[in-house]
Amino acid sequence: MKFKTALVVAAALASTVFSPLAASAKDVKKIGLAVSNLQADYFNQIKIGVEAYAKQKGIQVITVDAKNDSATQISQVQDLLTQGIDAFIYIPAGAAAAAVPTRLAKQAGIPVVNVDRNAPEAPGDTFIATDNATSAYEVCKHIIGLAGGKGNMIMIHGQKGTTPEVERTKGCNKAIGENPGVKLVAEQWSEQWSQAEGLNIGQNLLQAHPDTNLIFAQADGLALGAAQAVKVSGASQRIYVGGFDGDTTALPILAQKGFDATATQQVRGIGRLAVDSAIKLAGGEKLPAEQLLPGFLTTPDNAAKFVAEHP
Repeated sequence: MKFKTALVVAAALASTVFSPLAASAKDVKKIGLAVSNLQADYFNQIKIGVEAYAKQKGIQVITVDAKNDSATQISQVQDLLTQGIDAFIYIPAGAAAAAVPTRLAKQAGIPVVNVDRNAPEAPGDTFIATDNATSAYEVCKHIIGLAGGKGNMIMIHGQKGTTPEVERTKGCNKAIGENPGVKLVAEQWSEQWSQAEGLNIGQNLLQAHPDTNLIFAQADGLALGAAQAVKVSGASQRIYVGGFDGDTTALPILAQKGFDATATQQVRGIGRLAVDSAIKLAGGEKLPAEQLLPGFLTTPDNAAKFVAEHP
């Protein structure tokens, strides 16, 4: 999705989110928010968006952080469901046990808004996320273009089987498929989407494939690590690095050409939409199964805009 087009779509979505037709919050007093890992800037920004917007509406938010452990999250959700919450906003800590908290909440008659990750076998009443496939396609298309439409690519995945990992892989593979001069020579999955993993995986894969000139890392933490790996690799060729998320820590580095592209997600907007959706579901409204917001292709040329005002 082109930047200007995405901006128009985002404006339309924002007007929907803040529409006076939205269900009243008067009967919703308490929302549970289960987050996979608040050490990640992306999830922390969603939390801030949820809590700030709910506060405006006079709604209490009880937030729990699973620190990427599914067993911990299940226990936390069981506790949340005993605290009189009117709705449940859920970011699964992983693919393995993602369905369990949703089932527990539905058994208790509590509506579920899934954010970022969904379990196909037990989806929430609505699912909110960035259009990961389209945004990943734009990032990969961009860095492939910078490389002249040819070369060898390494892909550093996020946590295997999670919704964003699956969709970002799909989007980048589409861009690769449109460019016969590009070959995916290696790929590896991370566990934490972290910078340390990006550095370690990047070093190993660059050592095994020294003729690489393209890296798509499925999170900005992974991309920053991969960019470090490029620096210490001693490669003589230009290696283009794309990330994903638009993390507040990564955007200033992108603006200084520390890597080449990312997709900036509307993290605060996702949080606000999650609260409005929780209110509507608690009021008995039916919502679309998926609500996907566009991400914004971000490069050193426009990164400063998002550093100044993150969506």
